Amino acid sequence: MCNLHLLNMKIKNIAALFAGVVLITTSANAQKKTFQKDEFKQWAQTPPMGWNSWDCYGPTVEEHEVKANADYMAKNLKQFGWEYVVVDIRWFVENDKAGGYNQTDPRYVIDQYGRYLPAVNRFPSAKNGQGFKPLADYIHKKGLKFGIHIMRGIPKKAVEDKLPIKGTNGITADQVYSTALQCEWLKDNYTVVADKPGAQEYYNSIFELYAQWGVDFIKIDDLSRPYHEGEINLIRNAIDNCGRKIVLSTSPGETPIEAAPHVTTHANMWRMVDDVWDTWPHITHLMDVAQKWYPYIAPGTWPDCDMIPLGRISIRGERGEDRMTRLTKDEQYTLITFFNIFKSPLFFGGDLPSNDAFTLSLLTNKNVVKMHNESTDVKQLFQKDGQIAVTSKNAKDGSIYLALFNISDSVSQNVSVNLSDLGISGSAEVLNMWTNEKSKTTSTTITADLKPHSSVLYQIKSKK
Repeated sequence: MCNLHLLNMKIKNIAALFAGVVLITTSANAQKKTFQKDEFKQWAQTPPMGWNSWDCYGPTVEEHEVKANADYMAKNLKQFGWEYVVVDIRWFVENDKAGGYNQTDPRYVIDQYGRYLPAVNRFPSAKNGQGFKPLADYIHKKGLKFGIHIMRGIPKKAVEDKLPIKGTNGITADQVYSTALQCEWLKDNYTVVADKPGAQEYYNSIFELYAQWGVDFIKIDDLSRPYHEGEINLIRNAIDNCGRKIVLSTSPGETPIEAAPHVTTHANMWRMVDDVWDTWPHITHLMDVAQKWYPYIAPGTWPDCDMIPLGRISIRGERGEDRMTRLTKDEQYTLITFFNIFKSPLFFGGDLPSNDAFTLSLLTNKNVVKMHNESTDVKQLFQKDGQIAVTSKNAKDGSIYLALFNISDSVSQNVSVNLSDLGISGSAEVLNMWTNEKSKTTSTTITADLKPHSSVLYQIKSKK
């Protein structure tokens, strides 16, 4: 009888313990916010601005380098609106290499649910299963935001080992994948088949983890070409149900213009072209492709020009040797002027602590930052004969912005715009936004004599 009494007491205690677990779990789930359709657009009402490790460190960036760039941003750039610090590709590989990827014998770090974890030999604070939370905390304490890069899909390692998918009743990774449409240039992952049981739960599980770490921004690669609508739907659902505001960037380009109605309702930013490096043809190709995306520039959803390949790049990068950007100063002004007037997200690709004074000046011009944040009605007036004109407005102060470009290779050109095309009649005050030179015009046109590859950026106010 006594033994039976003890057994009953143990059963009651175990039942109470499980009841407590259920109550705790239910309470935690109740506290997790579910975001409504299109609410994500509120998280990026102005184009996101930050730093990304890819251009200078490729797939090999280490924690101390991320912290050094965060420190620089907090000290020198935060006041101008720069806030995201993003760890790019393959942070979960212990033995990656510069100048490409180690796809021969990569050592992946992965948890029991098939979710990548930071390589501790590169990110020491991730020890003891802490993931990126300590690094995110470090960045958040500086008033900045933390981001990571992932590849679309589910790890091959998880499929091969038939790892369970968290949140399912026995579904394993090998039940949700396909080898079809696997990324052509990096073979870490397989495609997730969107309508398979467990597919949504897999994406839910990784964003649950990222939310716990404190991730504010995620760049997801191999989504846009071809356009993976099914997986993008899974990702959007997962973010909206993870309880944390995580800005979504799809990558790389070229995002098909036919996908514009979908991408503008599922992502905060999307790439228009492949990687933009420090060569002139990359810039002119971007300007050409961007022509079809002007109508889709809107608060919360931004066509993305890619990272800014200025300053010191390729320290351990994919393209070329350690160097300061190969673009001339005129070309650097042209690139940064176009990115800003187009209202692209701005993610600096160079090593921030290596900046010289000129590079820093391109990122901290108050008038240019104001235009980037506040302008509306961005449109291209023309792109022909090596000349481009782009304009926008600032409803807050009545300014008209005008960027003129000479993209020809060998001929100086007078690039001219009728003031009436800008809605201006009579005299006007003109500010050169890079030199701060002020002038007045009573002419019916505004004209700039531009050398090859050069540009000018004006703020114009009508004087009636």
